[in-house]
Amino acid sequence: MRLAPLLVLPLLLAACGTPQEQCIRPYTKELRQVDALIAETRANLARGYGYREDRVTDWDYEPCYWGRSVTPGGISSRSMCWEPYERTVRTAVAVDPASEERKLAALTQRRTTLAKRIGPAVAACKAQYPE
Repeated sequence: MRLAPLLVLPLLLAACGTPQEQCIRPYTKELRQVDALIAETRANLARGYGYREDRVTDWDYEPCYWGRSVTPGGISSRSMCWEPYERTVRTAVAVDPASEERKLAALTQRRTTLAKRIGPAVAACKAQYPE
């Protein structure tokens, strides 16, 4: 049983990335976000519609335990309570193709600017931590 944590440790360490990746990651965070927005915008244009995600609170009737009250027969009493839980609802929404094209052009330009700006930092990380 003590062997299991030792087997998980290499997986956790591998998830952290190499020192070079750890150095580069903070500089490329905004670039990754812009890339995700570009991919989403291209998908919206290809589909002809987009998605809106909303958080909705629903209620579920679940067992709840309020203390240790005991019935006359010696059995612990249990009652039911309404418990909230949140879920994400994804709804299709119409998009304006012209607006999406303008957004895509602006994001592409922003990506080019970001790539130029972070280039020296990434090169410094690669020089400092060669693989």
